Amino acid sequence: MSKLLDKLSEYLAHRKGLLPIIGILFIIVNLAIQFIFPFTPLAFSNIFLHIGLIIAIFGLMLAWAL
Repeated sequence: MSKLLDKLSEYLAHRKGLLPIIGILFIIVNLAIQFIFPFTPLAFSNIFLHIGLIIAIFGLMLAWAL
């Protein structure tokens, strides 16, 4: 587990904007689901919005720490 975290932190140290971009893509997917499939459970739950916000905030905090 320690080696995995070491490799992951080394990978993300050179790509500081990767996680926020992935988070923004999740938020855009949520917006598209709202318009394309408005009456599905995914549209009512906003799960991609919540996941995207968590990933983006985590990515910003990680980029600031690295």
